[in-house]
Amino acid sequence: MQLQAIPFHGTTISAAQDGDTIRVALRPACDAMGIQLEAQYKRLGRTPWATMSMMDMTGADRKTYEMVTIDRRTFTMWLATIDTTRLKSDRARNLVETFQREAADALDNYFHNGGAINPNATEHQMRALMFQTQAQMELCQAAKGLIHPDHLEAKARIILARGLGEHATLDPNRAPLYTKDYLKEKGLSTKNLRSISPTFGKRLKAAYIEKHGIEPEKRPMNLTNSQVKHVNAYTEADRPLMDAVWEILNPTPHLTVVA
Repeated sequence: MQLQAIPFHGTTISAAQDGDTIRVALRPACDAMGIQLEAQYKRLGRTPWATMSMMDMTGADRKTYEMVTIDRRTFTMWLATIDTTRLKSDRARNLVETFQREAADALDNYFHNGGAINPNATEHQMRALMFQTQAQMELCQAAKGLIHPDHLEAKARIILARGLGEHATLDPNRAPLYTKDYLKEKGLSTKNLRSISPTFGKRLKAAYIEKHGIEPEKRPMNLTNSQVKHVNAYTEADRPLMDAVWEILNPTPHLTVVA
């Protein structure tokens, strides 16, 4: 099979068409993302959903190489399950996250742009879901610079996982944490929540600026009346800061022991 080099953000995805199946060469994909082939090969071998094959591939140099390949379904699942927090290199982490958001679409568009849809009902439903997922991912891509990166990444992971019928793997420290949700965790009544929210928000913003030297970014939040309000963007990594502000506003009473 003839390998095709699909351009992608300064690197390439090496893949080939095998009948109705797209096969991705695993080593070039690992090299492009800066991760070790051996570790990924072993990890894929332990999963029930991975399909790997040894195939003869002809490269751009016209030479034939025996390569480990994975099909498109495995490729998409593999991308979604790579934990980028374990990658030490910033370049590798950023590239893998980019791959997670866009590579499956790039691969599909390259081979199937303008292709016919299988008339089988189940296949039609699968493709409809794929197109819906692609549209949602494109919206996430268009929102870069407008929405906090952590919030955007969480949204993208959830969309991709939903399209695969899986649960999203999110970095807990980068998951969005709204001040409203934090205060709800304290068991406040609606009246007390409305009363304390403005003061808590101002104190938290001041504490964030004091700690980081910049104001928190903004992110849109859907309100119950269908309106959208832009609020300060915090994540689970900011929970200790919220705890500190909460403690100032609601100090824990100390018992005095009388001898």
